[in-house]
Amino acid sequence: QVQLVESGGGLVQVGESLRLSCAASGDVFIRTAMGWYRQAPGKGRELIVTLPRGSPVHYSDSVKGRFTASKNVAENTMSLQMNNLKTDDTAVYYCNAVPPTIAWGQGTQVTVSS
Repeated sequence: QVQLVESGGGLVQVGESLRLSCAASGDVFIRTAMGWYRQAPGKGRELIVTLPRGSPVHYSDSVKGRFTASKNVAENTMSLQMNNLKTDDTAVYYCNAVPPTIAWGQGTQVTVSS
């Protein structure tokens, strides 16, 4: 069974940057679209970035222009560069397939302080 491991979260100030990483234990990236999700305190989990197979990356309006996602299919890893972070970006961040068919990892906490 494929396992997902997210890392790179932390506590930063408004306007700062973080780079998140996701590693999969199997070769899922070649078989399915992948995405970055986040769950803010008291809210449901939302899809913020979709990395389709062979198509441009899609960003939600809330992160467009500030976040940049990439993936390495050969290494089964992907990353999320987050710039100009806002307090609204505070959440636990997860990677998963789109739709999310893989067991969720533990996620990585991102806290943006003003």
